[in-house]
Amino acid sequence: MNAYSGIGSRKTPEDILMKFDRIGKILANKGFTLRSGGADGADSAFEVGCDKANGKKEIFLPWKGFNGNTSLLFDPPEEAFVMAGKIHPGWHHLKQGARRLHARNCQQVLGINLDNPVQFVICYTKLDGGGTLQALRIAQQKKIPIYNFYLQKYSIKEMIKHTL
Repeated sequence: MNAYSGIGSRKTPEDILMKFDRIGKILANKGFTLRSGGADGADSAFEVGCDKANGKKEIFLPWKGFNGNTSLLFDPPEEAFVMAGKIHPGWHHLKQGARRLHARNCQQVLGINLDNPVQFVICYTKLDGGGTLQALRIAQQKKIPIYNFYLQKYSIKEMIKHTL
């Protein structure tokens, strides 16, 4: 299965959100499965684009109904909590809700059972913390390519060329 993570900041700029919507649609039409987390901003933009093409998606939620999302992929497995705890530098300070968010980030990159990595990650993040950074740590460990639109302004054409 061809899968990618489409994730990022809730504060992603509008012009980038429009690109992510378009990229989500194009990649869905090319047979890619979107993996994301149902958050506002970048996650939602990828999901909207994917839905426009009736594409396949795996939206991993930290709990049922997170952010009004109806995905049935909620309640991360214990293995995701263990993995997240090993990667997150301040794990012991996090409350249960934050731990659930970080555990689901593992699934966004590695799949429901943490054994099926995505081919690449497309995101927007300033690298100043948060869930996207957690997912990027995992991607870096697994040597998965990362395309961060905060660090480089890709055109849609460039992005598709890089990923196909």
